[in-house]
Amino acid sequence: MALDQDKGVWKSGKGKGRRTPKGRQLDDLAWDQIRDLLGDRPRQRDMLIEYLHLVQDAYGCLSAAHLRALAEEMRLSQTEVYEVATFYAHFDVVKEGETPPPALTIRICESLSCELAGAQALKQALIDDLPADRVRVVRAPCMGRCDTAPALHLGHHAIDNATVAKVRAAIDAGHTHAEIPAYEGLEAYQDAGGYDTLRTLRSDGDWEAVQAQVAESGLRGLGGAGFPSGKKWGFVRAEAGPRYMAVNGDEGEPGTFKDRWYLERTPHLFLEGMLIAAWAVAADRIYLYMRDEYPTAIAILRDELARLEQAGIIAPGYVDLRRGAGSYICGEESAMIESIEGKRGIPRHRPPYVAQRGIFDRPTLVHNVETLIWVARVCREGPQVLSAVEKNGRRGLRNYSVSGRVRVPGVYLLPAGSTITDVIAAAGGMCAGHRFMAYQPGGPSSGLLPARIDDVPLDFDTLAPYGTFIGSAAVVVLSDQDSARAAALNMLAFFADESCGQCTPCRVGCEKAVKLMQADRWDQDLLEDLSQVMVDASICGLGQAAPNAIRSTIKFFPDEV
Repeated sequence: MALDQDKGVWKSGKGKGRRTPKGRQLDDLAWDQIRDLLGDRPRQRDMLIEYLHLVQDAYGCLSAAHLRALAEEMRLSQTEVYEVATFYAHFDVVKEGETPPPALTIRICESLSCELAGAQALKQALIDDLPADRVRVVRAPCMGRCDTAPALHLGHHAIDNATVAKVRAAIDAGHTHAEIPAYEGLEAYQDAGGYDTLRTLRSDGDWEAVQAQVAESGLRGLGGAGFPSGKKWGFVRAEAGPRYMAVNGDEGEPGTFKDRWYLERTPHLFLEGMLIAAWAVAADRIYLYMRDEYPTAIAILRDELARLEQAGIIAPGYVDLRRGAGSYICGEESAMIESIEGKRGIPRHRPPYVAQRGIFDRPTLVHNVETLIWVARVCREGPQVLSAVEKNGRRGLRNYSVSGRVRVPGVYLLPAGSTITDVIAAAGGMCAGHRFMAYQPGGPSSGLLPARIDDVPLDFDTLAPYGTFIGSAAVVVLSDQDSARAAALNMLAFFADESCGQCTPCRVGCEKAVKLMQADRWDQDLLEDLSQVMVDASICGLGQAAPNAIRSTIKFFPDEV
């Protein structure tokens, strides 16, 4: 093939030439619409996911023409835009000739707590009751509303303890947007002494003294890993600037809802802790990454960050609020950083660690929401706020997200030495007519423990002898009316859906495990071989922890498998 110099078009020996390049052509109307949506926003590569949200929110889907125009406007290849758009569950990509989704989408949570509360029956009832041309009903992973199961989202409106009648009433009222509850705003927080600690530290504080204070309190990372919080500061501070901070608000572990609970009530306690940690490592910028399933928290944070800017507490643009798009794997810190950079949420190989090369390859401090709430309290009240609390030989306090077969599901702040008996008692005991049978101590990643193991403190390290861990303290309680086998299958189906697909042991392993677990009798030897490969060879914690549900069910509930 050669270029015809006379006509200026590509020609082959047989054809008549082509007046346009190969591939999807740019549609002028779609391009105008994209430019109108983006306005004067910067055409930065890392803003791709934010701009995909703009298009999805404005048009209800991502058409091929709009994706082509967005690629043109951002000077990206169509492949880059398409692979990001199709990676995240909350984007609807519609090709030429395909029918766009209906104007309304209902996402029904199918995590274990909602499953126990009848999510499957509710989903089928909604499909049968609602017109398919107006309303789309789809399954969804945990929405962080396990205390009000079954839960669903109608657009961005959360419906708790959902019923067909509640959904119909919301549709008739056009209620599809997030409700903002009463919460402690900036003025009330400052009246109670809020941000005084931050101001004092900024004027003459010693970051190493604060680091020592945090270490003395015994605070450990509460996203699940449990790494001593103060140590991270030293690692990041030792690296040359510029440095960044990333807040992991992607609370996607099924059964976990403590971060949302606090953000919708006392957002400034979290924000002050965030700013203290950023001050400690001299972060040039903060990236606040929130899961898209928390539209209320996102709206509150957006408003309160604007108020902090107006009050001069932070510089305009110092905190960059980023919105996830429906991907559990982005709770893993390096996958979250990839998402912040506008890419697919694919976990990175380590080393290097994010403290050395994180966002844009710069040193990055990563904390989760609850950890930063405790940073604020430790700096304000002293390390004894945690270290002075002791129970069963354990020090500190933990926020337990409690759901399942208990009378009063919710978030309970208890001593870190609390046992499952203490946790159930705090939640009002078992539901009427239910007898305690089993529990997840820390979400599906932790597997299941039987009721007889009821005297072990639910804290870091204490559960290791039983092959599990506390993780994010997402406690789901099962009763004698439930099946451990069915619960384990629910967990593995979740992991199969949420695997990023990067590594074969996780991608294929989770899928094969689900098929094996659907058999009348489990092939235990084969499942154990598969589990060992997943643990040994998976890149990140998803594939490494997924077999816990298989192994714990075989070990503690052999009669069911």
